[in-house]
Amino acid sequence: MTAPPIAARIVAAHGRHFVAAAADGVEWRCVTRGRRADVVCGDQVLLQAGDPALIERVLPRRNTLWREDAWRTKVFAANLDLLLVVTAAEPSPNLELVGRALIAARAEDIDTAIVVNKADLPATAALRARLQPLAALGYPLLELSVRADPAQARELLRPWLDGRTSMLIGASGVGKSTLVNALVPGLQLATQAISDALDSGRHTTTATRLYALPGFAPGSALLDSPGFQAFGLHQLSVSQLQHALPELESRRGQCRFHNCTHRQEPGCAVRDAVHAGAIDGERYALYLRVLQELLDAPRN
Repeated sequence: MTAPPIAARIVAAHGRHFVAAAADGVEWRCVTRGRRADVVCGDQVLLQAGDPALIERVLPRRNTLWREDAWRTKVFAANLDLLLVVTAAEPSPNLELVGRALIAARAEDIDTAIVVNKADLPATAALRARLQPLAALGYPLLELSVRADPAQARELLRPWLDGRTSMLIGASGVGKSTLVNALVPGLQLATQAISDALDSGRHTTTATRLYALPGFAPGSALLDSPGFQAFGLHQLSVSQLQHALPELESRRGQCRFHNCTHRQEPGCAVRDAVHAGAIDGERYALYLRVLQELLDAPRN
């Protein structure tokens, strides 16, 4: 008689090797059938027990956070409740990445907030001013200095993280690793345990991992991923891009042409709003850059 499948969640992924945590807390080292590798952290799966266990089925996802450009598709995670986009005044802030991450999350109906780390730096005032157009659109700005006061950072983020599966994303150097260490006590032990389970040695530093958050509400989990500097959005259609920008979405149906691209068409409500200062010029320029990338991208 075949044993019933085990329901579990993927908590670590590296290549075709995974760790899945069952509801009873047991962690299973697992693999996929054949060469299939479309499994990511946060996936709910059904396992066939073994050593390693076999991933029999990936259950339907609520959402998927991913990026795609002309060369590569990278799926970060699935079934997220919250994306925390981390930035800082030093090194020079990559607001292009921030804006693109917000677009990707909104396209998948994932809640977002912007974490401004190293808020004790004098240059934070200038960064805060640059982020005001995003705050005006309703994106929360959470300022903290995790290295200077990790306890304060934990308490500031608690109402956002409690009971949710959250992910940190950000450019290299913004202090994301320091923040993860503050939120996940004993992280080195957890990392070593996952490294042993995946049997992937030093390369686990590039793996995506999901950690339970001790001291937070039940069900709280944090997903960490490596830093990066680019965020392609080729997975979106033009319509999805427009819907993912709230300042464009709020003006849907107001242009003369129903399929307006908001570039040079007459009677464009979006361009009128840009000229009137009601839409931030940098946000509009970001829209045009992404739009051109989508129009230039080959389609199957």
